[in-house]
Amino acid sequence: MAQEAQQQTQGIEQTGAVRGGASWQRGVEAGLIGGFVMGVLFSLLMPPVIENAIPALVGLTGGIAGWVVHMSISAVFGVVFVAALSHPRLAAASESVGAVVGIGLAYGVVLWVGAAGVGMPLWLSAVGFPNPPPLPNLGLMGLVTHLAFGLVLGASYHYLR
Repeated sequence: MAQEAQQQTQGIEQTGAVRGGASWQRGVEAGLIGGFVMGVLFSLLMPPVIENAIPALVGLTGGIAGWVVHMSISAVFGVVFVAALSHPRLAAASESVGAVVGIGLAYGVVLWVGAAGVGMPLWLSAVGFPNPPPLPNLGLMGLVTHLAFGLVLGASYHYLR
């Protein structure tokens, strides 16, 4: 009976079911690490983003609310990153730290364009935020912060596995 249970466990591990089940958790962790680095950059380089714009997305105000919202979004984006890595074309490349970091950097650019460049200005306008960013909102500092997020996300995810 013990041998049968061991064989079943080995079969599950070989199919990736155990590893896959934990992957989203590593995505959350890597997203939080990347989000922390990005949040520090926001706080140092673009304080109004973390103090005003990000919390306004959900009807809140203030720096602590901005950090909570930002870190929550970062965790979700970390899970989306892991889901993207499960695509067959990316799964093979994701074994190398360089490839995962490269995919993370590309993901940061996608988030900069999609989430910060288009989504955030539209969302802030919809919730009545005074002086929302322009559409598209593609400033250089936004690119730098999103690249930092992607780089740290990719590296963290690789090493957390």
